[in-house]
Parts: sequence; structure tokens; C-alpha cells
Amino acid sequence: MEETIQPLSRIFLELGPFKIYWYGVLIGLGVFIGYLIATKEAVKHGFPKETYADLLLFALPISILSARLYYVIFRWEQFADEPIRVFFIWEGGLAIHGGVIGGMLTAYFFCKNRGYSFWQIADITAPSLILAQAIGRWGNFMNQEVYGGPVTREFLEGLMLPEFIINQMYINGIYYHPTFLYESLWNLLGFAILMYLRKLNLKQGEIFMTYMIYYSVGRFVLEMVRLDYLLIGGVLKTAQVISIIAIVAAIILIIYRRMQPQTLRYWDPALPVVEKKAKKKKKKKK
Repeated sequence: MEETIQPLSRIFLELGPFKIYWYGVLIGLGVFIGYLIATKEAVKHGFPKETYADLLLFALPISILSARLYYVIFRWEQFADEPIRVFFIWEGGLAIHGGVIGGMLTAYFFCKNRGYSFWQIADITAPSLILAQAIGRWGNFMNQEVYGGPVTREFLEGLMLPEFIINQMYINGIYYHPTFLYESLWNLLGFAILMYLRKLNLKQGEIFMTYMIYYSVGRFVLEMVRLDYLLIGGVLKTAQVISIIAIVAAIILIIYRRMQPQTLRYWDPALPVVEKKAKKKKKKKK
């Protein structure tokens, strides 16, 4: 019976020679839903409605590029014999940490150019980001990647998983841990937590740094189970190293910013820096 199990098709839609893959569709869906949620929240804070549309215009391609570059750097042996496959992103291979780093840098320079608070934008973005990651992990599911060590079918059935997930975890004659699912559920819980934190009016930056800590803790643990991990120097698991750095950095930043009495809070009006400077100049003239 098990030998007849066929994986789900990775192709969402086929139009002649053109193929649209589930991997891209699900990542795109996650980004779109995240965009809607972030835009709605940004408007409440007083940001222009087009803020996130403008930001995504730059952040999305840069994040995809940095996510792919990150993956390729730490998995070059996979592409060394056929370098052209570096561009085949529909096959999978977008590292979340690389995408977040690229997106953060883009957002920083975007905010600096517009005169917005980077930390306020980061806080508004955090719930959307972790929700997009939760949805995007199902793209990994369709590609049969991001799985853990071998298990039995009985183990998967004991988790009360639907048949289609159990069958998709049957890879090359072996059943594996659905770590994509574990992370997706962890991220969904994180989304709920971050949405709740919005009500507490924390200091700007703390929601985003909570995201960094929360996601990194989950990722560190899951890397112990995953089989398809990236390595630094062939020894250290890249995601675990980055996760530890992110946790320590976030804790230090939270402590430091809480010691600064002038640090604004989440629900403070979105007053651009350029407008603040203009007001200060007027006061000096008076």
C-alpha cells in the first residue's frame, strides 16, 4: 500500500510551457495577507495608506534575493555542479533568516528616507511577518522539504493528522517528522501573541524584538529535529547560531531602550522625523 503513495503535485497551474508552483503561490499568499493586516494597522497609526505598498516595492524583491543568497552561500555544494539552478527558486531554497535580514535593512533605509520611526514600522510589521512565515511553510510542505527525522506511520496517525499530510510525509519509502507543520503552528501561536501585545502599548521596537526572541526559540528547537539544515563550516547549524545571536541582541535592545526615558510607545502618533525637525527649527526662530 505504502509503495503506491504519490506526493501531491508541486504545480498549482500549468499554462502551456509556463508553470506556477504551489511554493510561490503560498509564499505570495502569506505576503499578501500580511500586507493587508499591516496596512490596516499602519493607517490607524496615521501612516499614509500606501506606506506598505511602497515599502514592499523594494523590500519584497530584496528579501527574496537575500533569502536565496543566504541559502546558496550555506548550501553551495547543491549548486556547484549546475550553477544555473541557483535561479530555480520554485524548487525551494529560500532561507527565512536571509529574507528577514534583507527586509529589515530595506525597511531601515525606507524609514530613514521617509522620516518614519523604523521601530514603529517594525512593530506594525512583526505580526504580518510571522503569519506570512506560517503560511509560507506550507509551500515547503508541497515541495516535501523542511522535514525532521524518520518516524512511523503510526506515530503520524497518533498526532491526529489528516491523511494528505501523512502521505506527503512519505518520502523515498520513509515517513518523516512534519517539522514544517510544527513551525507553522508555532508561528500561528506567535501571531496571536504579537497581536495581543499591540494592546499593551509597549515601547516602540518591543513587539518586533519579541518576534525575534519567540521565533528564534522555536527555530532553535526545531533545528534539533530537522534533517535539511544549513551548516557553518560544516559543523554548526546556521539557523541555531543566528537564533542565539537574535535572542541575545533582542534582549539587550529591549533593556537598553527601556532605560531611555524618551523612547516612544507603540500607539504614539506616526509623526515623521522630518516634521519633528521642522517644528524644532520653528521653536528656535521664535
